[in-house]
Amino acid sequence: MSLQNVCRKGNAFNLLNVSRKVQCRTLSAAVANPQPKQKNGQNIVLVDGVRTPFLTSGTTYSKLMPHELARHSLLSLLQKNRLDKELIDYIVYGSVIQEVKTSNIAREAALAAGFSNKTPAHTVTMACISSNAAITTGMGLIATNTYDVIVAGGVEFMSDVPIRHSRKMRSLLLKANKAKTLGQRLALLSTFRPDFLAPELPAVAEFSSGETMGHSADRLASAFNVSRSEQDEYALRSHTLAKEAQEKGYFTDLVPFKVSGVDQIVDKDNGIRVSSPESLAKLRPAFVKPYGTVTAANASFLTDGASACIIMTEEKAKQLGLKPKAYLRDFLYVSQDPVNQLLLGPAYGIPKLLKKAGLTLKDIDSWEIHEAFAGQIVANLKALDSDWFCKTYLGLNEKVGTPDLSKWNNWGGSLSIGHPFAATGVRLCMHTANRLVREDGKLGVVAACAAGGQGVAMLIERYPGATAD
Repeated sequence: MSLQNVCRKGNAFNLLNVSRKVQCRTLSAAVANPQPKQKNGQNIVLVDGVRTPFLTSGTTYSKLMPHELARHSLLSLLQKNRLDKELIDYIVYGSVIQEVKTSNIAREAALAAGFSNKTPAHTVTMACISSNAAITTGMGLIATNTYDVIVAGGVEFMSDVPIRHSRKMRSLLLKANKAKTLGQRLALLSTFRPDFLAPELPAVAEFSSGETMGHSADRLASAFNVSRSEQDEYALRSHTLAKEAQEKGYFTDLVPFKVSGVDQIVDKDNGIRVSSPESLAKLRPAFVKPYGTVTAANASFLTDGASACIIMTEEKAKQLGLKPKAYLRDFLYVSQDPVNQLLLGPAYGIPKLLKKAGLTLKDIDSWEIHEAFAGQIVANLKALDSDWFCKTYLGLNEKVGTPDLSKWNNWGGSLSIGHPFAATGVRLCMHTANRLVREDGKLGVVAACAAGGQGVAMLIERYPGATAD
């Protein structure tokens, strides 16, 4: 599929045909391989990972609870790798919009899955990079020799989000609960007003600015001169590549799920839809109306899903007779202005990670970058290829350059596969590991933006003899 009509001059870049290699600028003249071991002298490996099919919210999963999806991912991970629950030292799980009944969903899912009540578990939240945070938390526990075997993952369930009473109504109800006499209750009732009944709905918006992420994405696209056609074409690329990967059976991390009361087994992601450029062009702006460029088709959709992976020391994997997928070589987190640079996490994280590891763009064989919005992806690519941005905000002497787009999200991404906020990080890591095998690569980079103007970048190395099953 060609992306040649996305060309711009000056600070812009050319999104060339996805099969064509792009000449990349380097961060430094020297090319260094990553150190063979982590700083504590141990190799930490990604043994394997799984995920439920990612479904658009309000569809087949709609009558479940989030811990049920998480339970399935935990059980499927152990079953696929023939591991006993007693081998797991600790569980770290991500969640963003939490079900109030299961606020520590890591613990509740573990108990529901039959793990020992002696296995500790805690929940982390870092918006769209929550399962990345779960993985790196596990890496820290291993690096400090606290534990040997960690399960990390995440779950998001947008089909049933918590909706609260208004602050006024909550206050009234709490006071009524403390009222001891009929007179006190009647006095409180007299303060009730109809507007107390207006509910508070959760929103994908920044607390610090009040701006929705979609609106911010529209402004970011405008700031980097990302056109509507560029965004639509990138979105079409994502869906096309995801469809191809799905049909070829590349999504081996996906484990089917039997939903109670539903006859058909859920065995594939249901948001992948290859449309035509003409159909995409007809859609109206979703956030900035009437002149915005972000639409329902070039933005990721609300998704239900869960994921889980198992990480441990290489030595432990050998003891257990396991064949890991990859080495987890390095990672870092970044944060920046949550108003004007909310979604630029990859542009900040990728150069810092490469510099830290002594690598260049040319050394990377697989890029797996979270696609919150098509405009966000194109803006990050333009930022990396901008002398002005890299000098002004990254403190570099020149632009980083454009990654080789023939190695970029080759199985689609969040725009097409779906984006259960806290589950995406594991998918990114697993697609990187499996792509390195199928594409005969060595090093892969995972990067993502997140609410709050934060981001993550991770370096993954193919494990010798790894398979993509």
